[in-house]
Formats: sequence, C-alpha cells, structure tokens
Amino acid sequence: MMAALYHYQNEAEVIRIGEEFAAARLPKAEWTHGAHWAAAFWLISKRPDVNPEHDMPGMIRRYNEAVGTPNTDSEGYHETITQASLIVARGFIAASGEHSPLHELCNRLFASRFGRSDWLFEHWSKELLFSVKARRDWVAPNLKPLAV
Repeated sequence: MMAALYHYQNEAEVIRIGEEFAAARLPKAEWTHGAHWAAAFWLISKRPDVNPEHDMPGMIRRYNEAVGTPNTDSEGYHETITQASLIVARGFIAASGEHSPLHELCNRLFASRFGRSDWLFEHWSKELLFSVKARRDWVAPNLKPLAV
C-alpha cells in the first residue's frame, strides 16, 4: 500500500464536504481529489433522494459556476471522470459494506491506487481521456477495463 495523500479523522469531516459541495459553498481550495471522493461516497451512502450518476453532473457544474470555474470543452465538468469515479466509489462501498463509516471508506480508497490522481491513465489513454468527447459524454476505457 502507498502512503495516503488525504486522510479524514471522522465521518463529520466527510459529511461537511458533501453538504458544502451540494450547496455550492465548499471553498474552491477544498475541492481536492480527496474531496471529490468524499462527495461521491456521501451522495451514494447518505442521500437516497439523489441519483449520483444522473444528478452529480449538474451538481458539479453548479458548484464550478459558484466558484468561478467555467464548464467548457477544456476545463470544468468532465463526464467520463465523474462516471468512472462513481463506478469505483460504488465498488468500494460494495466491498466494504454499506454501513462502513464514510471516513473509513475514504481512507481505504486513499490508500489504494485510486488515491492517486493519475489512476485513470491505467484505463484511458491521455489522448482519449482529455478529448472533448470524453469530457462531454461517457467514453469506455481504451486501455483496460475498469474494475475495483
């Protein structure tokens, strides 16, 4: 295992990130790789009223607009990364049990290969992942299948 780049001490930290992200109030400096995972785990585990695969794209776009990040063909929201991350988050929840504390789920993920921000390049070439098509729509991996 690699050293975790992020670490949450308790579930309240993860809940705060999820709630502040959903309300588009999370400070931009806190919207880190770790916070993206925390928000995904929170939405999947604690918000039965939300369908993350359907609703998270709009939530991210709204959040980006609130913090001054444009959603364009070269920055801001990215559909393939979002959907891939949700697939991985759901896989971690399934493997860990639905009642695992959120901070423990996050910390286990951070200690895995998914804790690195370059994990996507095991599955997608940079050319494909950074394409306009992958930013706008789901594009399946072209290097190896996505599995948790």
